Amino acid sequence: MVEMTTELVRRLIDRQFPQWSHFTLTPVPKSGHDNRTYRLGSELTVRLPSHERYAAAVEKESAWLPVLGPQLSLPIPVPVAKGEATDDYPLPWSINRWIDGDTVTRANIRDANEFAEDLAAFLKELESIDARGGVPAGVQNFHRGGNLAVYDPDTRSIIETLSGVYDQALLTEIWELSLATRYQSAPLWLHGDVAVGNLLVKEGRLCGVIDFGTMGVGDPSSDLVMAWNFFDDDSRRRFLAGMNFDEDTVHRARGWALWKALITFAWNDPGTEAANWGRQVIEVIIEDFKKLRS
Repeated sequence: MVEMTTELVRRLIDRQFPQWSHFTLTPVPKSGHDNRTYRLGSELTVRLPSHERYAAAVEKESAWLPVLGPQLSLPIPVPVAKGEATDDYPLPWSINRWIDGDTVTRANIRDANEFAEDLAAFLKELESIDARGGVPAGVQNFHRGGNLAVYDPDTRSIIETLSGVYDQALLTEIWELSLATRYQSAPLWLHGDVAVGNLLVKEGRLCGVIDFGTMGVGDPSSDLVMAWNFFDDDSRRRFLAGMNFDEDTVHRARGWALWKALITFAWNDPGTEAANWGRQVIEVIIEDFKKLRS
C-alpha cells in the first residue's frame, strides 16, 4: 500500500498542475479501499490508487469513461487530467470532474424498490453500449466478467473453516451451483464493483455512479451482487426482474456475492465493521437460497 497524505497530494498538484495549486484540497471521508480520493476545489476530484495492483485502472478509465459517459443517462466520472508517477508517489493518478451526491445508504434512499429499478435501468444502459474492443476480464479487474471458478480454492477453503459457524453443505451447494454454468453470450459492459460506496444519491434517488476501475466486458453477473448485499426481499426481486437475466446468471451472481462476503468475513478481525458486513451478507444469501429451494 502507498502511504497517502494531503501534503503529498498537494505537492503532486503543485508540481504537475500548477494551474490548480490555489484550489482547496480536502480528503473525501468515504474514499474506498482501492483508491484514495480528494476533492480539489468545488469542481474536481483527485483519485490515487492505493496500491500498484489498482494502477492499471487509471489508463483504462482515461480511455473508456469518455466513450461510455455520453451514452449513459446518469453522470459518471469525466477524466480531466492524468498525473504522472514520481519518487514520492510511484503510480499514475487522475483528476476527474466532481459529481455531487452522497454515497447510498438504506436511510438516504426515498424508496428501496424505486432505487432498485433505477440501478437496474442504469446497468442495462451500460450493457447496451457496444462492447467491441472493450477490456476483457482478467487480473487487471480481478476477473469481474470472467470465470468465477478462479476463486474456487479460496472459497472452498473458507467454507471449510466456517463449518462450525454455518452449514458447510449448504454453502457448498450455493457455491457449486454458481460454478455449474458459464456465460455463453456476447460480452457486455460491466461496472465491476456495484457497491454502496460507488453509488451516489440526491433527494433519495440514484444520481451518479463512480469508480469504474474494475470495469470490463464479459459476463455481467458480478454486477448483480447488490441483490444480496443491499436490497431486501421485495427490492431484490424488483432489481433482478429489472436486470432480466436467466436463472443461471442469477446463480452466478449469487456466487460472486457469496465469495465477496466470505472473504470479507474471514479475512477481517471478528467484530470489525467489515467482518460484520460479510456475516450479514452470508446470512442474507443463505436465507434467500432456502426460500428458493422451498
